[in-house]
Amino acid sequence: MILSDKTITKMLKDNSLVIRPLIENQIQPASVDVRLGDTFSIVEDSSKGIITLDSEIHYKTIKTDTYVLLPGQFILATTMEYFELPNNLTAFVEGRSSLGRMGLFIQNAGWVDPGFKGEITLELFNANRCAIELKYGRRIGQLVFAEMDETALNPYKGKYQGQMGATGSRVYMDEESRI
Repeated sequence: MILSDKTITKMLKDNSLVIRPLIENQIQPASVDVRLGDTFSIVEDSSKGIITLDSEIHYKTIKTDTYVLLPGQFILATTMEYFELPNNLTAFVEGRSSLGRMGLFIQNAGWVDPGFKGEITLELFNANRCAIELKYGRRIGQLVFAEMDETALNPYKGKYQGQMGATGSRVYMDEESRI
């Protein structure tokens, strides 16, 4: 079941859901707007020109209030907000339609597991032929919350738990990828 603004507000008041900082107008009828943080990470060039799933990927991370995303460029960004989801709640990230119409694709692999704590890393891609100026604090997407039928048996405790800032891929840490 998708949570309504009424339920989201109740959960925020009783601290069963934590979102900070948060201003009241971020709460929409069935979602919460997320704003762009000030941390951006860019994949550093590899001497081999190849990224593998078995090796750590290196990133150049910068903090700035404004970032110009060039045409065809991919960058990691972060939300301004920090989240703590209870063990019976999941969420998914959606981009804003008005930004998608500009050619800005926003993703975070789409899913936030129950029990997650931290800022959400966003993957941004400029599909336009023009550069897009990104500004700290600007609404960039929304989180839609769904209540699970039961509390998760194994809430999230993964490699991104507690992440702050634009966090790069840690796929090289996956044990199942080494079979």
